[in-house]
Amino acid sequence: GETRRLGRLCLDMREESAPFEVTVARIAARQHGVVTIEQLKTAGFDKSAVARRVKAGRLYRVHQGVYAVGHSSLGPEGRWMAAVLACGPGAVLSHASAAQLWGFLRPAGGPVDVSLPTRAGRRKRARIRVHRPRALGPRDVSRRSEIPVTTPRRTIRDLYRSDPGLARRAAREAQHAGFQVTTDRTRSDLESDFLAFRRRHDLPPPEINVRVGDETVGHFTVDFLWPAVRLVVETDSYDYHRGDVSFEDDHERDLALRHLGFVVLRYTGRQLERQGPLIAAEIRDRLRRDAPAEPTRRS
Repeated sequence: GETRRLGRLCLDMREESAPFEVTVARIAARQHGVVTIEQLKTAGFDKSAVARRVKAGRLYRVHQGVYAVGHSSLGPEGRWMAAVLACGPGAVLSHASAAQLWGFLRPAGGPVDVSLPTRAGRRKRARIRVHRPRALGPRDVSRRSEIPVTTPRRTIRDLYRSDPGLARRAAREAQHAGFQVTTDRTRSDLESDFLAFRRRHDLPPPEINVRVGDETVGHFTVDFLWPAVRLVVETDSYDYHRGDVSFEDDHERDLALRHLGFVVLRYTGRQLERQGPLIAAEIRDRLRRDAPAEPTRRS
């Protein structure tokens, strides 16, 4: 319906002999009803021309530098495209919004999730939730309905970090739709890095993202668990754990886990890079020290 409406607008503009307007309508038809200020300038509109059309109700500002053409209401695809365009080159739809675009979750209101390949630029935008992952390569990016978006596999990975419950629901729908989204169940790039670290140092494989706890202290999902020795390893990134609230939450969580009889070790990404042998030695020593004793054989 939206594309058809824009097509009619395009025909109306042809009849008015306005070639610039026709060009804009064609661009908007390809972009779910939205255009950028750069595209308007390329089509021949200067700032005053844009301002006149906004005043006349022919353009509607969605985000800074992004306009809806001919109407003020946008469908989900229009909102997603507008948010990606507002964030500049390399921006892609991600997280819950990407899962909605792929059809793994139902479209919902609220901020649109967009990931950027760089840490430069504005950090806050109205109605957009900006993510800045440590790595976002070409293999992580696709297009659906002409909207740049993280691949199904990367979308589920990102969701595991922000909302494991939502990620599991999206993963089930993805698998039902025939997408191969089986992952190592890590919730962040750092957790994936730790698994690679574990393999490099030949450490025994742990269980990943395991829920532990009881009614007394509550339940927690721990990053890595060696259940036989009740050893927990948590991986912390600065972006995810910075701030007083996260700092206090981590220490309250560790206290509760120790109360349950777990040993908790925490490592940052920088430690994994710079102190790998020391970390591997500490984990190996703890696994050896707390391993269950073998029963004595009777002669």
